[in-house]
Amino acid sequence: MQPGSLVGPVIVAIGVILAAITFAVVSTLLQTADAGAELRMTRQEEALAAEIAARTRLEAEVSGLRADLARLREDMSLLANRAAPVPAPSTVMPDEDFETPPETEALTEAMLLAKTRFNKGITQPKNRVMMEVLGPPRDSYSTDCQPVSNPRLKSLMETRQVGPIRVTMLRPALDSLQRIMDRLKQSDPDIHDKIGTAGAICARFIRGSTTSVSNHSWGTAIDLTLEGQLDPFADGGTQFGLLILAEYFNDEGWFWGATYGREDSMHFEVGEETLRAWAAEGKL
Repeated sequence: MQPGSLVGPVIVAIGVILAAITFAVVSTLLQTADAGAELRMTRQEEALAAEIAARTRLEAEVSGLRADLARLREDMSLLANRAAPVPAPSTVMPDEDFETPPETEALTEAMLLAKTRFNKGITQPKNRVMMEVLGPPRDSYSTDCQPVSNPRLKSLMETRQVGPIRVTMLRPALDSLQRIMDRLKQSDPDIHDKIGTAGAICARFIRGSTTSVSNHSWGTAIDLTLEGQLDPFADGGTQFGLLILAEYFNDEGWFWGATYGREDSMHFEVGEETLRAWAAEGKL
């Protein structure tokens, strides 16, 4: 056989050998890559499972904390309410202002907060403002509740079930009160269900005065109770639930009686700015 005739078979043999080697190398690399990918996937699955378990634990802890907070709020509300004795019938009842009101002697931390935090930008409407915006409720007054006789004012009144209470007030005041109660029901249903009223519409003089008419006479003020109990007048403290309510009333433009010269935390009345806005919008 001639030497030149061996070149072709040798080249073919070398090519076969190289192809076999290449196939072996590639197979080895692919096997290594598959093993590495599987290992990484396994580790990622383990990490994900650990994160899911941690999230589940956190959600359980948050749920427990929320339940604890709800119980704490209810306990505080109950304690505050039970600490508030109802005034005896012979006691002079609280109201929105006296002609020369002395200051409450001592303020709790909650009421010191109320003096600085609440009623910002909200003005208590005096008799001059009420007469200007709504007119006189009636021709004569006493210290006892009497019906409204002004036909225009009577036409603006309505009796309505608002949340847990049934009350007679001006229609826009009832609409505003409804928004407050709806908000309270969403945020603090336990307090919402304890709300009651000690009165709203009541045409009379401010107790202790023979000249100043109570803002209750126009159906723009309401006194609230918690679990049937009034917050004590001028004692420097307040029921816990009233602090939450005060924020919602302020947001609707109502004035809270806690910042009067003599603290009257159960009392809420529509502020002057809100009354004038209602008048400008044609609601009055």
